[in-house]
Amino acid sequence: MDKTNNTQPPPSKYDSLQKLKDTQFKRLTGVKRATFEQMVGILAVANATKKARGGRPSKLCVEDRLLLALEYPRDYPTYLRLGQNYGVSEGYACKIQRWVEGTLVKDKRFHLPGKRKLQKSDVEYEVVLIDVAESPIERPKKRQRQYYSGKKKRHTLKAQLVVDKKDLAVICIAFANGKRHDFRLFKESKVRLHPKAA
Repeated sequence: MDKTNNTQPPPSKYDSLQKLKDTQFKRLTGVKRATFEQMVGILAVANATKKARGGRPSKLCVEDRLLLALEYPRDYPTYLRLGQNYGVSEGYACKIQRWVEGTLVKDKRFHLPGKRKLQKSDVEYEVVLIDVAESPIERPKKRQRQYYSGKKKRHTLKAQLVVDKKDLAVICIAFANGKRHDFRLFKESKVRLHPKAA
């Protein structure tokens, strides 16, 4: 049973994005429109299976649930703020985000090759790029020092991406708190490159 607010949800956020140009859509959501539609297709199938089992239908359409889930890793808002923005409760916003993420990860089209792929002898990657990005987050209630980045002068989360230079496909990701040094994150992620990869 989903616990939602008694207030009426705002109009579909996805409908308001239809008039955006493709470049604006990607800037706002973080994914191309074609990728977004592909994700919606996967979630729609999972949602139909979920409905077949019974239960109360969601107040949000599949597209809006995907938008909610995509907003979380881009800005790291609290679930309370996400819930208010989409007209659902804090707990249900968390439930949506986890359902979307879990459903997409199970699909092979959105499953990353992983760091072990970099060590295989039949290596396909000639050049890989490794970089770390920091995303600001709200000040945590506990262990604040571990998330405080001296470089950004605020609390952050770090994400290390390994990308194939040829087609810019993400091979693997590693995460750490903001205080962790970039090189230490690299060592702890245990990314090992094949000798033929630059």
